[in-house]
Amino acid sequence: MTNDSHPPNSRSLLCNAGAGAAAGVIAATFVCPLDVIKTRLQVHGLPKLGNATIRRSLIVGSLEQIFQKEGLRGMYRGLAPTVLALLPNWAVYFTMYEQLKDCLCSNDGKHQLSVGANMLAASGAGAATTCFTNPLWVVKTRLQTQGMRAGVVPYRGTFSALRRIAHEEGIRGLYSGLVPALAGISHVAIQFPTYEKIKCYLANQDNTPMDKLGARDVAVASSVSKIFASTLTYPHEVVRSRLQEQGHHSEKRYSGVVDCIRKVFQQEGFAGFYRGCATNLLRTTPAAVITFTSFEMVHRFLVNLFPSDPQPHTL
Repeated sequence: MTNDSHPPNSRSLLCNAGAGAAAGVIAATFVCPLDVIKTRLQVHGLPKLGNATIRRSLIVGSLEQIFQKEGLRGMYRGLAPTVLALLPNWAVYFTMYEQLKDCLCSNDGKHQLSVGANMLAASGAGAATTCFTNPLWVVKTRLQTQGMRAGVVPYRGTFSALRRIAHEEGIRGLYSGLVPALAGISHVAIQFPTYEKIKCYLANQDNTPMDKLGARDVAVASSVSKIFASTLTYPHEVVRSRLQEQGHHSEKRYSGVVDCIRKVFQQEGFAGFYRGCATNLLRTTPAAVITFTSFEMVHRFLVNLFPSDPQPHTL
C-alpha cells in the first residue's frame, strides 16, 4: 500500500476499521462475564466463596455468586462502555497502524515490515488509541466493580457515569489509570509482531499467501501471540484497574502509579501483580481467536465489496 493512491488507501483503512470493530464487539460480548470476574479479582482480590465452591472452581463459583446476587445483568456489567470503546478503539487503531506502516515502508516500497518497524507501528497506534478511549475504559471498570462497594451511589449507565465522573472528578478522573494504560502498549508491541511472524511461518509451511490462510492457522497464530503478550504485560492491567476503580467518593488507596506498585508489592508480593491472570488468559485467548479470525473473515468480505482496491491485506 502506498501513499500515492488515496482512494484505494481510504477503502483499505475503512475495511480494516470496520472489520476490526465488528470482530472486537463479537469477542467482547462472548467473554464479558469472564472480563467482569477478571476486573473484580484485579481490584478486590479473591472473593469470599464457600469451601466447596473454591474446591470446584474459582471461576464457576464467582459466576454463580454474581448471578445469584446481581442476576444476568451483573454478568454483563460494563459491556456497553466496552462495546462503545471498541468501536472507536479499532477504528483509530487500524487507521493509525496502517498509516504508520505506510510511512515506515515508504523507503523500499515493501509492505512487509521488520520486527522493529512493526513494533513501532503497533506502539504508535496503541498510544493514540489509548488516549482516545481511556474515559470509556474507566467507566467499564467502575461499572464492573460497583456491585462490590457498599455505600456508594451506583452509576445508572455508561453516559450517566461519564457525566458524573467528569462533574465530580474532572478530566483527571476520566483519565485515571492512563499512565499504566500507556505502558500497556507494550502488549500490542509484542502481540502484533509475534502474530505476523507466526502467520508468515505458517504461510511458508503451507506455501500460501498470508491473506489466504485458513481459520485454523489464524486461530493458532492469534492464540499463541495473545498468551505470550498477555503473560509478559499483565501486571500493568492490575495497576491500571486499581487506579481506575478508586473514585472521587471512595477512600483513596493509591496516590499514583508508583504508590500503587509499591503497595501492591508490599501487601501482596509479586503474586499481587498477577491477580486474575488465569481468568484473563481464559478470557483473552478465546477472545483473541474470535477477534482475529472474525477480523480476517469480515475483512475478506468487505474487500470483496470494494474490488477496485488492489492491495492485499496484512495485519
